[in-house]
Amino acid sequence: MPEIFQYDFMIRAFLAGILIALIAPTIGTFLVVRRYSLMSDTLAHVSLVGVAIGVLLGLHPVLTAAGVTVLAALAMERLRRDHELFGESILALFLSGSLAIASVLLSFAHGWNMNLLSLLFGSISTVQTADLWVMGVLGFAVLGSIILFYKEFFLISFNEELAEASGLNVRGLNMLLVMFAAVTVAIAMRIVGILLIGALMVIPVMTAMLYRRSFQVTMMLAVGFSLAAVLAGITVSYYADLVSGGTIVVIALLVFFVSLGFNRRVRGSGVS
Repeated sequence: MPEIFQYDFMIRAFLAGILIALIAPTIGTFLVVRRYSLMSDTLAHVSLVGVAIGVLLGLHPVLTAAGVTVLAALAMERLRRDHELFGESILALFLSGSLAIASVLLSFAHGWNMNLLSLLFGSISTVQTADLWVMGVLGFAVLGSIILFYKEFFLISFNEELAEASGLNVRGLNMLLVMFAAVTVAIAMRIVGILLIGALMVIPVMTAMLYRRSFQVTMMLAVGFSLAAVLAGITVSYYADLVSGGTIVVIALLVFFVSLGFNRRVRGSGVS
């Protein structure tokens, strides 16, 4: 057995990483198609408020982050639907506002510490058994719901007017989708980090879209690229003693640029 699998914390890190790699690009595909890619970054910054609340109250940070991000996601969607505000403006409002609130709350918690930094940038050694259970329950609930409502999410992502005309509850489905994005951000904190989860939700999807396949195939390709980046990133971060989140995102970026060059060469040679 390779050395890396002789440690319980590495097994937990790989299990958590696989779960995140499955969920992040799945949700990200719907967000990218809707041109709502910055939603993941905004929710990631909002989750820092939840972490700060967890630090202050002595609660599990994943649970408090999930609660706060879900509430924020619902608030953003309601502002977008009911008050006819531009989506980019709403995202900017919540992104900057959440950072300000988090900084104030963290000042009461006597500033930053290494555990908090691991949540910001990811750390494979911080995934505990309790974290894995929380991530597993929330993660499989999200995946199961996406499978159940796949057709509905697909339709509202491409044409809300057609979906509404078909009798779908577009408002409720939009709320559900942003809630799933919020939960995904919260459960990815330990491995990828708050500041980098947005990249894992978007970069593999962008890479998959370079291949110009159907929506379903694009989603599967995105999950494949995400799995490759997460598994390789965790392995490299262990042996090279690097931050896991940054390593995962760097590998995802490398895969994107390799795919970009490959697709340009294929199109340049006239191969379909």
